[in-house]
Amino acid sequence: MLYKVFIRPILFCFDPEKVHYFTFSVLRFINRIPFVSKVFNSFYHFEDKRLEKEVFGLKFKNPVGLAAGFDKDAKLYKELAQLGFGFIEIGTLTPKAQEGNPKKRLFRLQEDNGIINRMGFNNGGVLEAVERLKKNNGQVLIGGNIGKNKVTSNENATDDYVICFEALYDYVDYFVVNVSSPNTPNLRELQEKEPLTKLLQTLQDLNDQKAVTLSLSNGKPILLKIAPDLTDEQLVDIIDIVNETNIAGVIATNTTISRDGLTSENKVETGGLSGKPLTKRSTEVIRFLAEKSNHAFPVIGVGGIHTAEDAIEKLNAGASLVQLYTGFIYEGPQLIKKINKRLLEK
Repeated sequence: MLYKVFIRPILFCFDPEKVHYFTFSVLRFINRIPFVSKVFNSFYHFEDKRLEKEVFGLKFKNPVGLAAGFDKDAKLYKELAQLGFGFIEIGTLTPKAQEGNPKKRLFRLQEDNGIINRMGFNNGGVLEAVERLKKNNGQVLIGGNIGKNKVTSNENATDDYVICFEALYDYVDYFVVNVSSPNTPNLRELQEKEPLTKLLQTLQDLNDQKAVTLSLSNGKPILLKIAPDLTDEQLVDIIDIVNETNIAGVIATNTTISRDGLTSENKVETGGLSGKPLTKRSTEVIRFLAEKSNHAFPVIGVGGIHTAEDAIEKLNAGASLVQLYTGFIYEGPQLIKKINKRLLEK
C-alpha cells in the first residue's frame, strides 16, 4: 500500500528509464546501511520451506523470480534477491557492449497497466557482467539470458550465443536463449524451426561436452524464451524442437507486438508491450505448451502478473515457476510476498 499510494505516484512523474537507474541507486544505498537494510528487507522478505521447489534439477527458495531486462548487467542481483525473489534472471547479455536503441525508448501505459520498451539489448557486454557474478558465491540463484549483438547477422548468430554461453557457464545456474525480443532487427526470424533447432542443438551439444569435461552428471539447464505472438502451429514446432534438442524447458512469454485493446496515448510507440495487456495471452501459451506436450518439460510463466491470482492462474495453467517484471514496477516489491503467502494458503 505504501508503494502504490505514496512512492509510485512520485516515481511515475519522471522518465521511466531515469527512474529505473535512480531506483537502483536507492536500493544499493539502503543495502549499505546495516540497520536500515535489515528493517527494509524484513518488510518484504518472506521465507517458508513449503515454498521450495525443484525444477530442472535446481532448488528454488520459492517459485517467484525476477524476469530478464530489469538487472541486465548483474549490478543489483543480491539487493533484488533480498526483496524476496526466489531467483534472479540477468541479461539479456551480448558478447560485446552495445548502447541499444536511441532514447526515448521506455514508455508507461498507465491506463493499461503496461509498458512498451524498445531498449535493444543495451548492456555492458557479457565479460563485464561475469566480473560482478564472480562475487555471488552461490548466494543467489541466477539465470543468464543471452542474445546476439545487433551488428551480428542471423547467419552468424550462433557464434554470439556460444560466446555468451562459454563466458557465463561457471557463474549462472541456468541459461535462457532469447530469440524473441522484437527490438533487435530480424531477431525473431531465429524462432523459425530450422535456425532455432540448429542454435539450440549447438548449445546443448556444448553443454553436454562441458558436463563430460567437468565430470558433472548434467550440464546447465538451457531454456528458450518465446514470443506470445507465435501461432499454434509455431508453438507445436517449439514443442518438437525442445524434445529434439533435449533442452530443459521454455519461458513463456516475452513482450508482444500486439496493441489490441489499449487505451493509453503511448500505444502508438513501437517496441515490445509488457504488463496487464499480456496476462491472458501469456497464460494461453503456457496452457497450450503444457497440454500439447503432455507436460514433457517445465515452463516458466511470465507476462502480466500483477496480482497473486495472476501468478496462481499461470501455475494452474502448467507453469512450474513464474517471473515478474512490469507487475513488480506497478505493484511494488510487496507483490512477491503476496504471491508466496497466497501459495501457502492454497
